[in-house]
Amino acid sequence: MEPGRAGWLLLLLLLPALGAAAPGEFDPYRVLGVGRSSSQADIKKAYKRFSRVWHPDKNKDPGAEDKFIQISKAYEILSNEEKRANFDRYGDAGESQGFSQQQHRQFHRFHDGFYFDESFFHFPFNSERRDTSDEKYLLHFSHYINEIVPDSFKKPYLIKITSDWCFSCIHIEPVWKEVAQELEALGAGIGVVHAGYERRLAHHLGAHSTPTLLGLINGKITFFHNAVIRENLRQFVENLLPGNLVEKVGSNKNYIRFLSHWRKDNKPHVLLFDHMPVVPLLYKLTAFAYRDYLSFGYVYVGLRGTEELSSQYNINVYTPTMMIFKEHIDRPADVVQAREMKKQLIDDFLSQNKFLMVARLTSQRLFQELCPVKKSHRQRKHCVVLLTEEGEKFAEAYEAFLTFAVANTKDTLRFVHIYSDRQPEFADSLLMDEEKYHGRSAVVILERRNNAGKIVFKALEEAWQGSKEDNFILLDLLDQLRTDPGLLSSETVVADLNDELAPMFLIRWFYSTVDYISDWWDSLFHSNWREMMPLLSLLFSALFILFGTVIVQAFSDSSDTRDTPSSGKEETAAKTEKNDASFSKESNSRIPKKSFVEVTELTDINYTSNLVRLRPGHMNIVLILSNSTKTPLLQKFALEVYMFTGSSSLHFSFLSLDKHREWLEYLLEFAQDAAPIPNQYDKHFLERDYTGYVLALNGHKKYFCLFKPHRSGDEGGTLGSCEDYDALQHAEARGKSSCSPGSRSIKNKLHKLSFWMERLLEGSLQRFYIPSWPALD
Repeated sequence: MEPGRAGWLLLLLLLPALGAAAPGEFDPYRVLGVGRSSSQADIKKAYKRFSRVWHPDKNKDPGAEDKFIQISKAYEILSNEEKRANFDRYGDAGESQGFSQQQHRQFHRFHDGFYFDESFFHFPFNSERRDTSDEKYLLHFSHYINEIVPDSFKKPYLIKITSDWCFSCIHIEPVWKEVAQELEALGAGIGVVHAGYERRLAHHLGAHSTPTLLGLINGKITFFHNAVIRENLRQFVENLLPGNLVEKVGSNKNYIRFLSHWRKDNKPHVLLFDHMPVVPLLYKLTAFAYRDYLSFGYVYVGLRGTEELSSQYNINVYTPTMMIFKEHIDRPADVVQAREMKKQLIDDFLSQNKFLMVARLTSQRLFQELCPVKKSHRQRKHCVVLLTEEGEKFAEAYEAFLTFAVANTKDTLRFVHIYSDRQPEFADSLLMDEEKYHGRSAVVILERRNNAGKIVFKALEEAWQGSKEDNFILLDLLDQLRTDPGLLSSETVVADLNDELAPMFLIRWFYSTVDYISDWWDSLFHSNWREMMPLLSLLFSALFILFGTVIVQAFSDSSDTRDTPSSGKEETAAKTEKNDASFSKESNSRIPKKSFVEVTELTDINYTSNLVRLRPGHMNIVLILSNSTKTPLLQKFALEVYMFTGSSSLHFSFLSLDKHREWLEYLLEFAQDAAPIPNQYDKHFLERDYTGYVLALNGHKKYFCLFKPHRSGDEGGTLGSCEDYDALQHAEARGKSSCSPGSRSIKNKLHKLSFWMERLLEGSLQRFYIPSWPALD
């Protein structure tokens, strides 16, 4: 046999084996631990359970991140009916954009004997096969909203929007991979959005083409408009950061002024010594992450005038050095030196020095961090609080308290102080407004019991003067507290602390205005013209109509206007008569046929007949209520929809939120733009109030329209008042109405529901389509 023919024969024999091995071993059912007949509710429960366990922020296992990615991918496939069906039939979700499903099946099942896969020919167009390094950066919509956006207040993110069959994406991949690894090591966040699988997220980010690069910081998106090279991307991320994160410290006077601000800022101050003339990006990213806790200064050791500063602290000018200064600026509280400063080393160093030795309580957030709530006996932490005031008169008592705190630092103790004149409610709750503490300092030992402000405490019998006797008394109390927690015998509830360092309203308003103008200016020159075209079209249309009307009126013949007044009146009368006739006809079609509104509860028994198998053209209007709001909401609902009961195609029901919350939340996921996106890690997730929501369900076409409750305090309110409903009830001889201020506020949720019903019958409401109706358990 010829060698060439033998090679082709060997190839034909290997192709079926390659085809059998090509399908991926990834099984979403096995990943989520569910069966192939599991419902969407079971799949969602499994996803929530596994995602909580394997989330990288909660699970420190090295394989937690890969496991979490698999869980997210499995849920993405099984939550989509089309992808799930494709996987059940072919073992593949069918997500390739390059071919349709029919072409995809033909491609993989050619003549039932040959199997061709792009991995065999090494085609680099499919993103999953092209670069697996992007998988750990993939973002989903809920993950982006619930985690990435809040995390952008701690570090900037560089995000790439890509897709399959994108030649430009292939071109920038080497640069992107290098920069992503470099920036991630420095502390920046990296994200990748696949526009084919996450169209909603790509649209939310404003990306209409691939590849698109953008930055995210403090929840604000900035697009990258430059050549994709390493230097430009690094500079882009650096420009995202605020310009005043790191103060350059040079001369002797400058360094003293910088370190002396600890009392005003209520923060430790960090000095970075390095031989680079420009502040490295690693230090800037670190300063941004810890800006709420620390103030950063940078010393370029090669600058003239810094020799004295370097010699004072024995700085090795050839080794990067980081020093933290707290209350004493003449000596550092902690030092770290390393030839190569790594992010992990810096984080470990700074996380242990985030607070002063005796920090001042200036806000409720700081109080909660310094004095956490007791969770268990082993996690018990007591706060020793010095209640004092500003001024030289109290300086000696403060210094004595600081000396005591430095000498008695322990993991179970936290020493803090507070200005009684700035936090009077807090001070009065602890000192009970006793005369012996007026104009003097006092020391209180306390322990927080819950987040509602409940604390147990014990105050020193006498005012704190910082004498040796005071030190002995306080030390003795702390020793007793280690063995007898019941020593804290007093109990009270303290109000939240005022934020002393918060900027004034005018300053906040000014900064918001500047940010708005900056965003508008940036969007004016860098916005996508596809988004601008509707606005420009509307603007030019309005101008054309305006000037066209003026020109027509200017050149119209006044005589023609005088000659045709009667004909105009006749035409107007005819139109009025026609409109009245059409309106009366439309009104007659909606005349109620009954003197009451028939509203049935939607349960698992009538679910199929009232929704799933509802006749074409019919809709079920479902009110969401709870047991506590059932009576007032049903009364208001009946009043609002009474005029529409004459339509035979409308059915009215109510759904108990206490019984079927999960069914409702599944539907609202398809209307994420209209309803709040739930955070699956939020402890208040199950407490979200959906009472007053109204769903118009079209069982045949599988879509629904959503009415969100009216908020109390808005304009209007006569429609649906208690008096109107009482009149209707009297006319219907159905008893007296119970109308109280509480029920009135609940009824206000359905205010303007009748206008929404009008829009529903007009067909002008947004429709949210779903693949199939979920089971009502």
